[in-house]
Amino acid sequence: MTVAVVVLAAGGSSRLGQPKQLLRHEGTSLVWRAARYALSASPVVVVVLGARRDDVASELDGLTVRCVDNPDWALGQGSSLHAGLRALPPDVDGAVLMLCDQLRVDADHLRSLISTFERTHAPIVASAYAGTRGVPALFSRALFPELEALPPTDGARRLIARDPSRVVEVPLPGGEEDVDTAEDALRLTRPGRGG
Repeated sequence: MTVAVVVLAAGGSSRLGQPKQLLRHEGTSLVWRAARYALSASPVVVVVLGARRDDVASELDGLTVRCVDNPDWALGQGSSLHAGLRALPPDVDGAVLMLCDQLRVDADHLRSLISTFERTHAPIVASAYAGTRGVPALFSRALFPELEALPPTDGARRLIARDPSRVVEVPLPGGEEDVDTAEDALRLTRPGRGG
């Protein structure tokens, strides 16, 4: 089975005031970190770019990822999701959708999503944290049309919630910790912070 990873890295981070993709954590940018973990889990990685496109793309130099532009990134996460799906090769069996700013996500977690999919053949394998199910989440190819049908403003969470019987969970302790505000960014870049 081939499962691709789509890294959604196009947003403008309006609440933060600067692109979170370019924030540094433990010496590397969040987008590089996400792409590196994705490549550790899958040979097929697509990174969707939008805001500060050239700056974000330059962080990925040397990584064997396919960068895809989303000119409609400002419409919302769904538009980036659509751009990422369209860029996938036709022979993938599924795709993991992931963000750059979930600091608890690593290569082991991504591999766990993929191995759970290979074992269960569940239509959706979602990360479970803080009483909810969310991304990173793996969607089988059969659900790509439903992902494509989501409005540009919506992320994948709506599809995860639509029919709980289709979802298998993989625990992700602390998965709700992300970077949305200047305070989050400060906490992230503070010297000596563990991660």
